[in-house]
Amino acid sequence: MVDYSRKWWALAAVGSGTFMATIDGSIVNIALKTIQDSFKAEFHSVEWVVLCYLLTIACLLPTMGRLGDMFGKRRIALGGFAIFTIGSALCGLAWNIQTLIAARVLQGVGAAMLQGVSSALLVMAFPASERGQALGYIGSIVAAGILAGPVLGGILLRYTTWPVIFLVNVPIGLAAIALTLRALPDDQTRSTQRFDIGGAIILAGALLMLLYALTEGQAWGIGDWRTITLIIGGIIGLIGFVFWEQRAPAPMIDLSLFRNPSFSLSLVASFASFVALSFNFLLMPYYLQEVLGYDPQRTGLTLIASPIVLALISPVSGRLSDRFGARWLGVIGLAISASGLLSMATLTQQSSQFDIILRLMWLGLGIGLFQSPNNSMTMGSVPRTALGIAGSLLAVMRTLGQTTGIAIAGAVWAVLVTSAAGRTFTPITSAPPDALVYGIHGAMMLAALLAALGILPALARPVTPSAGPQTARPA
Repeated sequence: MVDYSRKWWALAAVGSGTFMATIDGSIVNIALKTIQDSFKAEFHSVEWVVLCYLLTIACLLPTMGRLGDMFGKRRIALGGFAIFTIGSALCGLAWNIQTLIAARVLQGVGAAMLQGVSSALLVMAFPASERGQALGYIGSIVAAGILAGPVLGGILLRYTTWPVIFLVNVPIGLAAIALTLRALPDDQTRSTQRFDIGGAIILAGALLMLLYALTEGQAWGIGDWRTITLIIGGIIGLIGFVFWEQRAPAPMIDLSLFRNPSFSLSLVASFASFVALSFNFLLMPYYLQEVLGYDPQRTGLTLIASPIVLALISPVSGRLSDRFGARWLGVIGLAISASGLLSMATLTQQSSQFDIILRLMWLGLGIGLFQSPNNSMTMGSVPRTALGIAGSLLAVMRTLGQTTGIAIAGAVWAVLVTSAAGRTFTPITSAPPDALVYGIHGAMMLAALLAALGILPALARPVTPSAGPQTARPA
């Protein structure tokens, strides 16, 4: 019988890693200008401080999830904390932009190890009747990291130097290692299978090409040969990965998992939701600053409305999904998200801050109602031997969705603004405010449509997730 007496300690251990990884991203974004001035670096080089971290995480997530299933999730988590902490220390000691980027890659390796097994560790630590609640608390911790990052980053940059924003992770990482050793049971296993190195390389390469194309394609242009080549290469890589896995004696991802509609349709719904929500994350700051003339501080205080509601709603929606099931909560959450995004398409050059906050709060309610039940259904639809890879695929869907959404939102907004203004502006934010608003209206209507389309896979899922595919191969 599984011992659940240390479940809250387990939540603290997993949550500390989630909080550390989340807050690190938002703090770094605030410090980019300071880092650029300190190293006298080109802006494109400084962009790689963020980009290399995100690409490393996304490409390694499935590998880390699989390694957790094969050799023990606690072992991977401990290694992730150690590598992330060492990487953070090296970031703070970096003497030029190149060494900082290299240290950020190391940080990304540690973050991938943590994110690849975090959901699986929680599912193992809590009874099935409390799975949604536990994953809901993680949603609150993510929102808290988003909220705390800009505030803590601003304070640290005001009173200290930029290396401190990385060095602050060191004591947090050491405390997290101690918590993990105390709270999480040793699930070390002796796998009789060989790790699928070929599959891992093919999948990582395909994800790298797709994500790099979507990220840099915003600067190159969607029709640029480099963007098209990388997208085609990434798609070919994914197809090749499927063929490889079908013939591998010990595949990295057991493709039979996708025969379970609760699992596969939940991943599709997650991807659609993050594509749609990325429109809001990208365009609302521009609307507030370029159209309404808000300063960065007022912009930040306005935008925290969604994360605050998300932090409050996630545990509640998780608990409700434990009691009543995840299917309809997810559908309702996506419907509210779609209506929230559609409400953004009615903003004007005279909209009040209170009016904007109400719309953002409504959107945060939709996100909170959808994510915890959807994640719970995904993790509850696979056998325990596949929890690591399932959690890592959820994280991959989030990253792919956000990257795809930002690329589409930027391209659509630029086209619509140019059409409304009658000529091209460089940068696009120098266009007249009425053209910027017109572009936001069209982009947000598309985002609402994408969120509404996400309702289809969420609605098509079984009311109660199955226990997991019976054909799944043991690790």
